[in-house]
Amino acid sequence: MGEERDKGKFINTESHELPPAQKEILAKGKKLEWITIFYLVTVIVSIYFVLGSSQAMKAAFLEDVLSIVPSVLFLIAYFFYDRRTPDHRYLYGLHKVFSVAFLLGSFALLGIGLFSFYDSSIALLKREHPTIGNIYIFGYSVWLGWVMILALLWSFIPAMILGRKKLPIAKKLHNKILFTDANTQKADWMTAGAAIIGIIGIGFGLWWADSVMAILISLSIMKDGFTRTKGAITDIIEQIPTKIDKDDEKHPLDFQIYWFFKNKDWVKDVRIRLRENGAVFFGEVFIIPSDPGMHADHLIDKIEEAYKEVRKIDWKVHDITIQPVKAFK
Repeated sequence: MGEERDKGKFINTESHELPPAQKEILAKGKKLEWITIFYLVTVIVSIYFVLGSSQAMKAAFLEDVLSIVPSVLFLIAYFFYDRRTPDHRYLYGLHKVFSVAFLLGSFALLGIGLFSFYDSSIALLKREHPTIGNIYIFGYSVWLGWVMILALLWSFIPAMILGRKKLPIAKKLHNKILFTDANTQKADWMTAGAAIIGIIGIGFGLWWADSVMAILISLSIMKDGFTRTKGAITDIIEQIPTKIDKDDEKHPLDFQIYWFFKNKDWVKDVRIRLRENGAVFFGEVFIIPSDPGMHADHLIDKIEEAYKEVRKIDWKVHDITIQPVKAFK
């Protein structure tokens, strides 16, 4: 038996993979991430050449550079997940690579906010007065601020569109790294919008507007980064499953699975333990049979039937162990 296990004889790889519909949605997410990376490279290059001494522009540039990280991490996680099915070493597949990517992506988002806050606060305390000069374009003298605003608009509008496209995909897949990336795109367009206001402020002689807007940007990014990082860590240490957009709220599947078993006429009482494994849920169900004298074969039939039914509740219910017990301790 040991040799067979080593060779993976007891592994049902199909039962540990995503259903076809979800695989198709995941492929759409992958395509959006490639588009995002290509787009962000153009944004980074365009902002770099018009950076100047504006703190808000520096914050926007740094934010755009680091915002590539969640997209890259998603694609790396997708690569490993897509190419490695469950085997004798990884019996549950590699769904959790998305949890690892979620943690690293959240750290990147938090890092963006912390560095931007530090850099902008120092500039404000030093009372640095950023200046925006003129450049010559086709022989005409043009205020560099207008060129900066054009570059920021390029980092504003497409980022908003990409973020909005990723959100429903992330929610359908319960994919938290993709959800973090959608929030990173939100940070992108918020940063660009605030930077535009800062540049206009400099144009009107309000030297402090630039640093103040950069600090406001960083505070918003830090809030999102802290929330996402906290959620990623609690997922890794296997807290109960939570909603993708509300980490302090229990996922409704927890209640659905509980009542599914609680309403069975052959079940007297039930306790469940669920945990997230990437985008899917694993767990244990402990039941007290209503008839203690139920024949073992009959009870096994009931359990097997319940196992097939409970997995039909939602595709995220990936693997459930059902254990009969005499009493709960």
